[in-house]
Amino acid sequence: MMQKLLIAAICAFAISACDRSETADTGALAQRIAKEGIVVDTHIDVPYRLEARPDNVSAATESGDFDYPRAVEGGLNVPFMSIYTPASLEATGRSRDVADGLIDIVEGIVEQSPDKFAIARSPADVREQFAAGLMSLPMGMENGSPLEGDLANLQYFYDRGIRYITLTHSSSNHLADSSYDERRQWNGLSDFGAEVVAEMNRLGIMVDVSHVSDDAFWQIIELSKAPVIASHSSARHFTPNFERNMSDDMIRALASKGGVVQINFGSSFITAAAREYMTARTEAGKAYAAQHPELSERDMYRLYPAIFEAEHGKLPFATLDDVLDHIDHVVKLTSIENVGIGSDFDGVGDSLPVGLKDVSAYPNLIKGLLDRGYSEADIRKILGENLLRVWQAVADYAATTSSRT
Repeated sequence: MMQKLLIAAICAFAISACDRSETADTGALAQRIAKEGIVVDTHIDVPYRLEARPDNVSAATESGDFDYPRAVEGGLNVPFMSIYTPASLEATGRSRDVADGLIDIVEGIVEQSPDKFAIARSPADVREQFAAGLMSLPMGMENGSPLEGDLANLQYFYDRGIRYITLTHSSSNHLADSSYDERRQWNGLSDFGAEVVAEMNRLGIMVDVSHVSDDAFWQIIELSKAPVIASHSSARHFTPNFERNMSDDMIRALASKGGVVQINFGSSFITAAAREYMTARTEAGKAYAAQHPELSERDMYRLYPAIFEAEHGKLPFATLDDVLDHIDHVVKLTSIENVGIGSDFDGVGDSLPVGLKDVSAYPNLIKGLLDRGYSEADIRKILGENLLRVWQAVADYAATTSSRT
């Protein structure tokens, strides 16, 4: 009997040791993939963060989700800088000026640390900068309000480095209806918004369907001659009735045009429980803001979560596995070619999942993909090659159209 128990104990130890070895092996492989490959994240809100609280992101910072040391640790080398303008600015006519200031911030990061960063305007720039050991900073505009009804502003912002535009944000604007806004003044795109889609195709600016209403999405899919992206959206399958995420039919349609869904990491985009919590917090926040008109949108974003938490408890954070479920879902609906990363770091506040709390954490995601059976080649597609393919396709289409003015 003792001999059998001893044998069983030895076997159990051997299996446990084997499991630990496999875990160590996938962890080491994940680190290598992160360090050796191109990692593109299409949505990081560093500029807006720095506008509020100037900081030196070329060195370690105490706040925020992004800085250079943590990005290097995580293997991130192509963080798209989000040029975000709040929806409220459209009514004041300040959107373009604010967008210009945020682009200035990105250019300032590069000017301060040219040995670390470079502006990327094309996939070729990304590959050249990667080979030179530089972190690429391409830019995407979140909210089309800075166009201010003038197609010439598309050329202007293209020349300043903008390579995708999210047509709306939290409210409908002069381009399109927003998924967050119950007002559907255009029933999709405005006439000017349709012109903007065509002009973005002509110039080589990726059309981003994140934030737009479902009607606007379907009109964009019909109008765009080039692939489109969802720069920071997840799968509605896991968050029913949350229009900001993409339905299965929308994911398939975007893929049919060669596009890519860049998965948002925010917990409220990932699980129904977190979505319900954030919906309640948003509604309570509106009432609180009405009672405290002295607080700006930025103040509310910074202060109110803790106020709500004190009364209602903590946000039920999503997990790394929950995020991986979204990637799996898109792959099963479409293919390995149609999914990527759009974390929304520095843009979703306190709601990041366990295991994906800042830009140092991409190896955790890679390890999770390895553990789920994804090959290294497929992981490299998810990490960046899919997005670079779409970006190149958009640029190639522009090259076949009339010359830029």
